[in-house]
Amino acid sequence: MRITTIQSNIIWEDINSNLFSFGEKILLIPEKSTDLIILPEMFNTGFTMNAKKMAEKMDGPTLTWMRDLSAKKDAVITGSLIIEDQAKYYNRLIWMQPDGECRYYNKRHLFRMSEENHIYTQGHDRLIVDWRGWKICPMICYDLRFPVWCRNRNDYDLLIYVANWPERRNYPWKQLLIARAIENISYVAGVNRIGEDGNSIYHSGDTAIIDYKGEVVSHTKPHEENIETLQLSMESLKLFRENFPAWKDADEFLLQ
Repeated sequence: MRITTIQSNIIWEDINSNLFSFGEKILLIPEKSTDLIILPEMFNTGFTMNAKKMAEKMDGPTLTWMRDLSAKKDAVITGSLIIEDQAKYYNRLIWMQPDGECRYYNKRHLFRMSEENHIYTQGHDRLIVDWRGWKICPMICYDLRFPVWCRNRNDYDLLIYVANWPERRNYPWKQLLIARAIENISYVAGVNRIGEDGNSIYHSGDTAIIDYKGEVVSHTKPHEENIETLQLSMESLKLFRENFPAWKDADEFLLQ
């Protein structure tokens, strides 16, 4: 599996400018060189609570943009944006495939310190997608802090977090990505923005790809715009799981 992470600044509440900027970056990716392109959380607006103004419908311009570029690059494009659905607002991750099929995940853990839980509706279902021989579980930002929700039930090979995670808390971001990889014996990709948002909050990025042993295998530098493509090995993942099957001893649990 070849995955591409895009670490970038996001222009505050300016959908057209962000789509243009991310579109230019995606078009820089060589043809047929990647299977999956990962964008940050709320990549077209920044992490705003101004949902009524910034929300789109599922047939809106951002999904059309994702569909067109996904087909052009023959790769999935994923990232979250604000969606209005049946008079409710969601921080919704979109999984857009080159054939136009679209699946989505609504953020489960809403960041109460920014009152996200008062603006957006909580999601209740995980998303596991099959893509080119891999099982992938995409999640959003604050979900990273909740290992029960992220627990690998022997149902994914790659765990993704798209984020607007502030620089002032970048230490837990980096450590928790590693922890999720180790405890789930899974690759983990965390894609975060850089720059200052409309609330004067700074973001250092610290985008990372972690292997199933907890080793950071990407080379993205903090505070810099970057496009990085890495090849992940299913063979080495399977071999490690066979030789170190800790997942067989995991405790049973039931989410209420």
